[in-house]
Amino acid sequence: MSTMSVFHQGRQELHDGLRMAAVALGDAGIPYALCGGYAAWARGAPEPQHDADFVILEKDADAAREAIAGAGLDVRDPPENWLFKAYHHEALIDVLFRMCGEPVDPAIFERADTIEVLAVRMPVLSATDVIAGQLRVLGEHYCDFARLLPNARALREQIDWREVERAVGDNPYARAFLFLAEELGVIESRPAA
Repeated sequence: MSTMSVFHQGRQELHDGLRMAAVALGDAGIPYALCGGYAAWARGAPEPQHDADFVILEKDADAAREAIAGAGLDVRDPPENWLFKAYHHEALIDVLFRMCGEPVDPAIFERADTIEVLAVRMPVLSATDVIAGQLRVLGEHYCDFARLLPNARALREQIDWREVERAVGDNPYARAFLFLAEELGVIESRPAA
């Protein structure tokens, strides 16, 4: 099988797994939203190459595991205590119930929009929450601006940049990204105070 065929098959498995997880969570009545790279993609950013991510409340983690396993995905608990993983063949779906060490705020679901993603209507985090989440994880051991810039460019008009700045203000790596994005014209320059 050619490399392109393997890539296409892997992407199809990821798409199928994403749909299966979303339908399972929705059918179980569990509040959830697509987050991360695929949420950015659903809003117009480039398609990610690795996995798909959903966010749920921690109190719903057991019910979500059961629902997703019942849909035919292979559910596994990694050593990290803030998510579980579900596999559709080799494709990975992460289900997060804590973000950056904090329990998921239920208000995040109120800010989500229902969008058709791969022919399934599902809640998708707001562009502001997506970018803020991606910036909050930046640190000494992971600081890849090259992956963030295309998302920021694609979503810039959907993002409340002042809210992002407030949400990530205590993270020097995120502040550096915001400075760079302003210098590159991704964020409109603000007049000096």
